[in-house]
Amino acid sequence: MERTYIMVKPDGVARRLSGEIIRRFENRGLRLVGLKMLVPNRATAEKHYAVHSEKPFFGELVDFVTSGPVVAMVWEGPDAIQLGRQMIGATKPLQAVPGTIRGDYTCDMMSNLIHGSDAPETAAEEIALWFQSGELLD
Repeated sequence: MERTYIMVKPDGVARRLSGEIIRRFENRGLRLVGLKMLVPNRATAEKHYAVHSEKPFFGELVDFVTSGPVVAMVWEGPDAIQLGRQMIGATKPLQAVPGTIRGDYTCDMMSNLIHGSDAPETAAEEIALWFQSGELLD
């Protein structure tokens, strides 16, 4: 059993795709153990994207994710991290194949609808950043 952090970004919320994204994860057999909608503050967004802090697009990325509400979720299941990444699809629009969330719903690298943890260590850090222990189901 593995947990992963998934976030519907402001563009996905604005386009009313949160329910569709949740449906896809549920249909795949993953279990939703944490869910909340919030407008991220700048400090949380900077911590979340700290790995990109030296890149030229960091400020724009933080501005984007704090520009409106996001849906923060924790999903659980066998190989949840890898499965979630496969469902999400590639970051680059031309590489996101049809059938993936990005392949079906986006054509922009910045406004790419969704974030998913890429490794167990990252998932643990992201879950701890966005959720308190009492906010997750056992």
